[in-house]
Amino acid sequence: MDMAIAFVMGGAFTKLVTAFIDGLVMPLVGSLTAGVNFQSLKYVLNEATFDSQGNLLTAESAVRYGEFITVLLDFILVSFCVFLVVKMMNRARRKFENVVLKKNNNED
Repeated sequence: MDMAIAFVMGGAFTKLVTAFIDGLVMPLVGSLTAGVNFQSLKYVLNEATFDSQGNLLTAESAVRYGEFITVLLDFILVSFCVFLVVKMMNRARRKFENVVLKKNNNED
């Protein structure tokens, strides 16, 4: 049951961090880098081709490295937050175990 709760909380936390990255961090980074929108950064391999009426004949093929940068930053933030939560939980568990050991030693 604990694993199911952790899975649901992890999904919700990921959505929260993604919204934070997309809504706050990336616009700030974009403004610091002369207004570059990271979502639109790409290296075009083949341009899209159109016929004389403007209908798409072949789609553009591109390497979208801006999306990768955004997702990488998202992953780093989620990983760091999970690390901090685990570290906090381990510290609390050790503190609790020390209190229990002292209590058991005092009872003897």
